[in-house]
Amino acid sequence: MAASFTWIVSQCDRVLADGGINLVHWRCNASETASGTDYTTTSYGTCPLTYDASSSDFIAYDNVTQNDCLTWVYANGVDKDAIETTLQSNIDLQITPTEGTGVPW
Repeated sequence: MAASFTWIVSQCDRVLADGGINLVHWRCNASETASGTDYTTTSYGTCPLTYDASSSDFIAYDNVTQNDCLTWVYANGVDKDAIETTLQSNIDLQITPTEGTGVPW
């Protein structure tokens, strides 16, 4: 089975004068159930944005959707596939560990 991924924008930093978003805080949550146990992991980051308020495709803060922000994040250097692959590997290691800790007594 494969993990489910949920991408979330938790915060947007903006310029008050024109409503342009200049930094997006994002998180990707991954979860998977295996043999009746739930496994989760997450990745968090920020993505700086450069915008042109005079552009015809400019979207001011009050009209931006989460999908708009995620589109910008993916287009500005956040590698969605790589992050999801890393999170899947993390869950795979939780399900089938290759290392352990403890003492032998």
